[in-house]
Amino acid sequence: IGATLGTVRALVPLSDNERARSGRGTRRNRRFVPVAVREFLSWDDMARIEVNAPDLPGILVDRGQTRLYPHGEELAHVLGYVAPPAEADLAADDDPLLTLPGIRIGRAGIERVHDRVLRGRAGAIQLEVNAVGRVIRELARQEGTPGQDVTLTIDEPLQRFAMQRIASDSAAAVLMDARNGEILALASSPSFDPSVFNSGVSQAQWQAWMANRRKPLNNKAISGLYAPGSTFKMVVALAAMEANVLGPNERITCTGYVELGDTRFHCWKKEGHGGVDLRQALKFSCDCYFYEAARRVGIDRISSMSNRFGLGVDLGIELPGTRTGLVPTRAWRLAQSGGIPWQQGDTLVHGIGQGFTQVTPLQLATMTARLATGRQVKPHLTRAVGGTIQRGDRPEHWPMIGVADRNLRIVREAMSAVVNEQGGTAYASRLSDRQMMAGKTGTTQVRRI
Repeated sequence: IGATLGTVRALVPLSDNERARSGRGTRRNRRFVPVAVREFLSWDDMARIEVNAPDLPGILVDRGQTRLYPHGEELAHVLGYVAPPAEADLAADDDPLLTLPGIRIGRAGIERVHDRVLRGRAGAIQLEVNAVGRVIRELARQEGTPGQDVTLTIDEPLQRFAMQRIASDSAAAVLMDARNGEILALASSPSFDPSVFNSGVSQAQWQAWMANRRKPLNNKAISGLYAPGSTFKMVVALAAMEANVLGPNERITCTGYVELGDTRFHCWKKEGHGGVDLRQALKFSCDCYFYEAARRVGIDRISSMSNRFGLGVDLGIELPGTRTGLVPTRAWRLAQSGGIPWQQGDTLVHGIGQGFTQVTPLQLATMTARLATGRQVKPHLTRAVGGTIQRGDRPEHWPMIGVADRNLRIVREAMSAVVNEQGGTAYASRLSDRQMMAGKTGTTQVRRI
């Protein structure tokens, strides 16, 4: 074997990794299992080996298959990528397919989640051979099981549109069907070409990814943690109404700031909004109103309501690397600070979605779906495996959220005013009289001014 590999190296240069891999393969595998010496040969390399075939016993040039990603960067964070199995994979998986040269397994995204389903199962042939290894006859055959199709919920034109809109930014966008939890678009920018992993990532490419401050390998939609800002105010409003500490028609005066001790907590509108009720507070995104709402209801009830709407909890989505975020409580603060208690000033800050609170874009989309339906909708990407539907597609399949319909209706109407009424913070983003949407703007302060 060593002499043959030496002849191969004289014809086709082999890297240190390729030589080491060949050695491991010959030591680890049974003698009849082929070992890949080098992959992705050029036509010239292949021709040199074929011409010198008589001097290369046991060396064969074989044609393999490769994974094709026709949508490239557009769906890289959703689909993930495949790569050769590592030593740990071989130790953990008894599938004989993994020992074959050229095999690839899912490393990220849907490729990793449904790797076994997509891969299928190997077959087996039992042969009778003579003393020199020549096949005499076939004794038994067990056909392999081909991999199954996996159908996703992603709407490709919508995904492409979302990626185009955020292409110039370090950003994420999630579009979800509020009725059934199907994710129609899950975009994260910048992205990467998943096919690079199939042939092996060069050291230069890996260093370029690692040095990029915009983190192209990170799926910001599921793993990026951000302060929700004013998009959090609907949860605070519902917590206050459900606890009966603030009525929807009660007016609170905003002078531009709230004083607590020797600290001023400012509203984004310097001169203040005057007297506002809950609907107007959401429409104008009045910070002072929600400082007071948070003070009355307290951080623990805010956190509990947040969890019911999918913030700071595990949503159970298939994609690996999904983070749960954080909506703090008094107990969390004590544990993290070594005994320093929660301060009332902390509660005010969290009333406008800042402070320790961190959520993912996917969680905000889930929160919005639950606001719209009043049900515990959960996001998912897999629609069917092998033609079998994985989830129900009707709203009644999801249990109720457990919030009074009246309170949900008040918040929904306020979110409609945000977009469709003059003075609303998203009025410039309204659609048309024939197509109306509800929403909420949110901006966070990431450093002290």
